[in-house]
Amino acid sequence: MTREEKSIAIEELTAQLAGTNIVYIADISGLNADTTSKLRRACFKANIKLEVVKNTLLVKAMEVSENEYGDLPTVLTGNSAIFISEIANAPGKIIKDFRKKSTKPVLKGAYINSEVYIGDDQLDALATIKSKEELIGEIIGLLQSPAQRVISALQNQFAKEEAVETEA
Repeated sequence: MTREEKSIAIEELTAQLAGTNIVYIADISGLNADTTSKLRRACFKANIKLEVVKNTLLVKAMEVSENEYGDLPTVLTGNSAIFISEIANAPGKIIKDFRKKSTKPVLKGAYINSEVYIGDDQLDALATIKSKEELIGEIIGLLQSPAQRVISALQNQFAKEEAVETEA
């Protein structure tokens, strides 16, 4: 790879990192072609961009990025692939699902909304993080619950008053 090609690759990685707040880094080496194809297909369906990257280029892209990746560059050894997503828990769920049949992918680390997670032991926590949409749904449900109780109580009271009027 020439210097110019490296420079272009770093610029592309920097642009990808700037466009997201959710990046997972995993080791997918050792997966056979069929399993890798299934992983890529699952990522595509979940709107996750999966790309195998050179560690040195990713480190340089992280250094020039506006985001603060903390100790995340320290996990960039061996083979690395990045998962870029709009939904915080989606890559974690896919990695966890694939781990039911294999020991790979192995989570090296993740960057989610300015928080850095290091190590494969973080996978369970990352897979259960609630997405923005899930949190909004829960908040709406919580806000609707008291209103629904008030409406139900008023309807019950109205029904009782009608029953009393019809008896009289």
